[in-house]
Amino acid sequence: MNFRLTIFLAFLTTPCAFTAAERPNILFFFADDWGRYASVYADTDNPSLNDVISTPNIDRVAREGVLFRNAFVPVASCGPCRASLATGRYFWNCGSSAFLNGKASNWKGHNNPFTTLPRFVDLLREDGYYVRKSRKTFAFDPSPPGPGARTVPLVEYQRYGLYAGTADNESEKFRRHGEVLAHPRTEMKRVLAGCPKGSPFFFVYGSINAHRPYMPDSGSRLWNIDPDRLKGLIPGFLPDVEDVRRDFSDYLGEVQALDAMLGVMLDELESSGQLDNTVVVLSGDHGIPGIPRGKTNCYDLAIRAPLMARYPKQIMKGRYVDDFVSVMDIGPTLLELAGVDVPAGIDGRSFEAQLTATRSGWIDPKRDHVIVGRELHFHSARDGDLPYPMRALRTPNYLYIRNFKPQRWPMGDPRHLSGDNQPTYEQLHKSTAVTMSDLDASLTKAWLITHRDESGVRPLFDLTLNLRPGEELYDLRRDPDQLKNVANEKSCTATKAELSKRLMSVLNETSDPRLTDAFDRPPYVMENR
Repeated sequence: MNFRLTIFLAFLTTPCAFTAAERPNILFFFADDWGRYASVYADTDNPSLNDVISTPNIDRVAREGVLFRNAFVPVASCGPCRASLATGRYFWNCGSSAFLNGKASNWKGHNNPFTTLPRFVDLLREDGYYVRKSRKTFAFDPSPPGPGARTVPLVEYQRYGLYAGTADNESEKFRRHGEVLAHPRTEMKRVLAGCPKGSPFFFVYGSINAHRPYMPDSGSRLWNIDPDRLKGLIPGFLPDVEDVRRDFSDYLGEVQALDAMLGVMLDELESSGQLDNTVVVLSGDHGIPGIPRGKTNCYDLAIRAPLMARYPKQIMKGRYVDDFVSVMDIGPTLLELAGVDVPAGIDGRSFEAQLTATRSGWIDPKRDHVIVGRELHFHSARDGDLPYPMRALRTPNYLYIRNFKPQRWPMGDPRHLSGDNQPTYEQLHKSTAVTMSDLDASLTKAWLITHRDESGVRPLFDLTLNLRPGEELYDLRRDPDQLKNVANEKSCTATKAELSKRLMSVLNETSDPRLTDAFDRPPYVMENR
């Protein structure tokens, strides 16, 4: 084959950059508290909770696009994660947004980085995109809705289980099902109607379905997810008992509700002829809430994220990617796809090459780790409103965690757990603030705390809710549930030292305020609160 013909054929078979005239629309479906759960993540070699749910619309995006098997959040707390997503910075450099309830008003007289950091969607808007948001999303200034959008009537948002789950009969349940789905459908219609002719749109839809509270047993009643089907699939650091399985069943039901909401948005894009002109990206801000080692932690249950994308003009269908990526990387990736310059100095790294590659598996061997962390979730979880600082390095084989203040309670002070008037099962199920308030109220929390003194339960309580050592190391090849901390084993000394060095190098390079304990002082924590 002659040289010119070879080059010509390579041009035809290699994804090429977008031109300004054909920049894609972007639909970003970013769900609150949605962890790595979808039936497309089921693995015949490793039974999991993904075996018992059905998410055909989520699966469609992965099947007709690319599925990321090693996506992670930078922090398993919604506000800080969203700040990191918006800016492409590690959460610890996002000023008032480094804490869930960080208040900009506390920063009077202090430089608050979050107020001046570039936000990727603002950059899209400045470059000609029509940008809109709905429900719980992240920081940017949306475009005016436009006259076309105002012709589509607004519809009230309803949380699926809490609304459809209170129906008195099947007819009422069916009607409420439609009412819940009317919101995402209408919001998609409003974007399509409001987008100026010739302009691409960016639209982020942020459902809060999977956020607690849940209607008890809505998973089985609304979605036929029988808790007994979860036997043997509950993570090993939790008791495999009825109330824990009921809790997970209800959460998985809300994931299926997310799938239904996505489905009507895809329908609207398809019927308008815009689906194949739109990059569809799906993800969530952290793992399951109300579960020890889930939300607000640095273990896999908290930090593993769903991520998949569809765009047939640029993304070859049916692929999977094993490279490690972070939710923090989504902004620079979308900017590159849209042909917009990525700001200098951000921590996120575009994974456009992973999206547009022509093969599955590892694309870039250097993408073999992520850095995650946390500080404070519930503002008064500990006396003095102090955080519980964690930083972690996750690689294919290891999870290394540094707990900077091991004398503090990781899930919040165990208030009222000794003496008289201890919290009841009902209080623990329904009120986060009653005790250990960095862990959301749930059936699982209620069961584990009220049964904590039983011989078979105490080790699980201590592992997940008690004080933790300064360092943790888990060999994921032998211990995927992270049950055995091998940080002090002699055979792991070199591995621990190497991972610690890599982690601390990133914290130093990015000037993490935790290295000087700045997060324990104003303006992060108010004096004499």
